[in-house]
Amino acid sequence: MPVFTHTDQMGRRVTLPSYPQRIVSLVPSQTELLYDLGLGDRVVGITKFCIHPHQWFKAKTRVGGTKNVKLDVVKSLNPDLIIGNKEENSRADIEALMPYNPVWMSDIATLTDALGMIKSIGEITNTESKAVEIIAEIQTGFGTIIPIEEKPTVLYLIWKPYMAAGSHTFISEMLNIIGFENIIKNERYPSLSPEEISLLSPDFIFLSSEPFPFKDQHIAELQALSPYSKIQLVDGEMFSWYGSRLKYAPSYFNQLITDM
Repeated sequence: MPVFTHTDQMGRRVTLPSYPQRIVSLVPSQTELLYDLGLGDRVVGITKFCIHPHQWFKAKTRVGGTKNVKLDVVKSLNPDLIIGNKEENSRADIEALMPYNPVWMSDIATLTDALGMIKSIGEITNTESKAVEIIAEIQTGFGTIIPIEEKPTVLYLIWKPYMAAGSHTFISEMLNIIGFENIIKNERYPSLSPEEISLLSPDFIFLSSEPFPFKDQHIAELQALSPYSKIQLVDGEMFSWYGSRLKYAPSYFNQLITDM
């Protein structure tokens, strides 16, 4: 008889015969969470983008990228739990793995979603007390943030050719929490032409440090397109990693607000 059944954040019921001992993580921010939960040798596979913690990046078996998982490598690890994310992983990869291994999926657009994911993974892996500690630390940190009163508009770019993080994304949630108004209202990840960026003319343009490595040349190009915008590079991990790295986000955001 199965020991327990969990409902993941996509509403799927995931049944496990015991607490998992061979976990594969397909999401960088959730990989770091597994480390901070103290799971150590119980994590057997990660993606090539799971750069935190560094010792796992060097030592764990890599199963490809988040969008192009090496299914044969995952299966060879014989995992008793695979942890993925609706946005970061491809539907085809996840559906190909489901007949062979239990797969728990997160679906995250808000801070509440992120904290719920941390709690659920703590429950699934029998590390709930540590998960509760991490959640409390994150909540305390976010309680120190005093949002910008003026609510300046911001365009948050993640890729070149230019692509923005729009509404109903976790990045947009972080922007809102610290007092920015995301100028992209009706799309999640729209591609933007130079002409469209020029017409938007936001108060700020943030260039994320990931996944695209924006450089000074892009700042100059965008400044020419939007001369009245303040343009700066920002730490993408602070805006988009929704695992235990959220512990570090409030101090970064507070400094960002101070430097406005």
